[in-house]
Amino acid sequence: MPVALVTPYGATPSSFIAVASDAKISPIGEAVEGSVGHDRIQQSEAGQSIGEAIRYWYKLRPGDFERIDVDIQVQDDKFYLAPTGYKYAGMRQTRTIQRPRYPLSFNDQEQSELWGRQLQHVRKTQPDLWRWSLEEICRVAKDHRPDTKTPYVKEEDLLRASGPLKALGVELGPYVGKGFDCQALFQFLNYEPYTAPIEIKKASRGFEYQQKRYSPLELSRVVILCAQHDLPNVPPNVDVIQLESLCSVMAH
Repeated sequence: MPVALVTPYGATPSSFIAVASDAKISPIGEAVEGSVGHDRIQQSEAGQSIGEAIRYWYKLRPGDFERIDVDIQVQDDKFYLAPTGYKYAGMRQTRTIQRPRYPLSFNDQEQSELWGRQLQHVRKTQPDLWRWSLEEICRVAKDHRPDTKTPYVKEEDLLRASGPLKALGVELGPYVGKGFDCQALFQFLNYEPYTAPIEIKKASRGFEYQQKRYSPLELSRVVILCAQHDLPNVPPNVDVIQLESLCSVMAH
């Protein structure tokens, strides 16, 4: 079964395969009968072990792992593997890896610790860029508020915030007419870059259109960029970035 590794930003596809105790992976990459005797994560086409992949994403120091604790959830025929702790050989205690529910969400209902740390980093290290980003995001958000919105404004207008969002660590790619609206590159703190599809909505409830028409595989990881957040029961692996909430928090 394919494995999605949960990183500090959320799940990402991998080349690892979850293999049961009575199976093995053949030289051509197919699951066949085997007798290893224990369930395991196999590299398949991955160029590194699962431990090294976790070290890469979480920026853990060099050293031999004695063990890595993980939480596994099965969803849409895929293993979601989230590291929850690790212990180096010779170390007395296990260190915890926090697993947030919605790591890339910043809205009126959910504001992730990762986003909070990133905003504090930008504010401290680049105060002029911080002030400009605040002004620009609030300018766009104002044009989409129910009481002050510009008549007939379209959802694509939110792309005016692409410049300040890039200053905060979110680089939006080209807006396309098929599938999700664009791809985004997230670069927070000292973590490695992370890509995820972006769906742009004036109000996040509009994502119900994609929920009704897209396959579970397509919905397995996506970030909604919106002005107003009103989507009830946000699905797992779906994050919501709300410009109005960014404006409000950054202003204080």
